[in-house]
Amino acid sequence: MDERTENPAENRAEYRIEYRIEDLAHRSGATVRTIRAYQDRGLLPKPERRGRSNVYGEAHLTRLRQIADLLDRGYTLASIKELLEAWDAGRGLGGVLGLVAEVNGPWTDEKADRITRAELDAAFGGTPDERAVEEAIELGVLERVPGRDDEFLVPSPQELAVAAELYAAGVPLLAIAGHLRELRGQVEHIAHRFLEFTTEHVFARYLEHRPPTDADAAEAATLVRRLRPLAQQTVDAELARAMRTFATRHLQQHLAPEASLPQDVESRAVPLPADTIRAVHRLVGPENASAFIAAAAEREVRARTLDALASHHGKSREVDQIP
Repeated sequence: MDERTENPAENRAEYRIEYRIEDLAHRSGATVRTIRAYQDRGLLPKPERRGRSNVYGEAHLTRLRQIADLLDRGYTLASIKELLEAWDAGRGLGGVLGLVAEVNGPWTDEKADRITRAELDAAFGGTPDERAVEEAIELGVLERVPGRDDEFLVPSPQELAVAAELYAAGVPLLAIAGHLRELRGQVEHIAHRFLEFTTEHVFARYLEHRPPTDADAAEAATLVRRLRPLAQQTVDAELARAMRTFATRHLQQHLAPEASLPQDVESRAVPLPADTIRAVHRLVGPENASAFIAAAAEREVRARTLDALASHHGKSREVDQIP
């Protein structure tokens, strides 16, 4: 139970809630040992001494809750101490916490969804695969729903849909999981480099003070909102460019006659019909056959890309015209 002490003030009675350390631990969720450790590190003010007892107040409870919130946001105890000292000096925490909230906000418009175990099994061939489900949970593609063994949370429905399409195309589930692990490492490297780049050239000036002023933190939060989509837009554009380049080259290698491939290229070409090869030889000559087939393959890839874009645009116009 809380110890409550009535403290008389001049011409009136004033009530102040006071806690023993055990009561403070219970109310804050921290342990007695943690509270004492925070005091030793200067994160928590010393209690008042009343005879043989230490007495804590609402300010101590508020401070413990602030520390817990900042720890949940990923701050270290050292950085929390700097923030709290700045707050005690009158500089405030509002701007910093606003910046933290902006960074911790969603980086995609995609909404999480749920899927039942029956729906999941149906999407992947209809046969339950416990090992694949555990892999998906470990990778964060699926998350368990507390109290529901037959339902999962899907943080990224798009990612799960891609896996289902790959499986339908014949890719084994464990191969999909292995590919995702490899891809995730590469994407995390890209994200790390983008953050280093923007910190060096954009955010460094806002982080000169530790912690930043409210004005600097608020301006940095605005920049986070502006820059948030840039990383994905850049990756999307570069991935499209790379896929176009390498897909064309890959197709050229597979469609070119084996005899025309350079010696350092692995021979995995798809043999063309003999009649097709003879027709190409008659048209451009044997010495130009490889270049002709490569150019034809590239033109076909581009034509299909244009057809796909036109089809997508047409569908978008149809949707726009629906009353």
